[in-house]
Amino acid sequence: MLIWIIFGVFMLLSWWVGHTLKRKFKTYSGIRVNGNLTGGEVAEKMLRDNGIYDVKVVSTPGELTDHYNPLKKTVNLSQSVYGSSSVAAAAVAAHECGHAVQHAKAYMWLEMRSALVPVVSFSSKIVQWILLAGILLLQAFPQLLLIGIILFALTTLFAFITLPVEIDASRRALAWLNTGNITTQETHPKAQDALKWAAYTYVVAALASLATLLYYIMIFMGARRD
Repeated sequence: MLIWIIFGVFMLLSWWVGHTLKRKFKTYSGIRVNGNLTGGEVAEKMLRDNGIYDVKVVSTPGELTDHYNPLKKTVNLSQSVYGSSSVAAAAVAAHECGHAVQHAKAYMWLEMRSALVPVVSFSSKIVQWILLAGILLLQAFPQLLLIGIILFALTTLFAFITLPVEIDASRRALAWLNTGNITTQETHPKAQDALKWAAYTYVVAALASLATLLYYIMIFMGARRD
């Protein structure tokens, strides 16, 4: 019963953070930045100001599709961000460029996360099936659940390594938005607030992953005691 309460709390927390984030971005999407620069223009300027000329800024379809691709060296901005001159768009564009700056400077946590991507990508495709089979065959083959726990632990580790990567990208973004005169005394706190709530989504995801991992460990340890 306790574990279901914990899962329920995280589900509600995730919904609340996501709902608040959407509301914040909707509000800040109606506030313009200095010079009416679009998200695409903000990204181009931040890259140039940081001496990065081998990364392209491209518009990508869909919503919440903004990301930096280190393999293709592209800052991919959703259409609503790429063409908007709002505080929200500038914050998102600068954040994704923050990852490009991390890549250029060989930021340790980004390097660690990138190294884990192939492993986590593979494990995430099979881990749920292994965990399910491990629970069903717990008495006959407990080692299978242990394998599933190890694979799931990799995804949990990935989630926690992601935290400093995302927080640092926002820190770089906010510092540049201020020094680059993109935001003002009035609009800078709004950009900061938007990125803060975006970071909360990663915090909740990491904690939820840890809680789930502990749940499977408890099942495994309980079986061993029996």
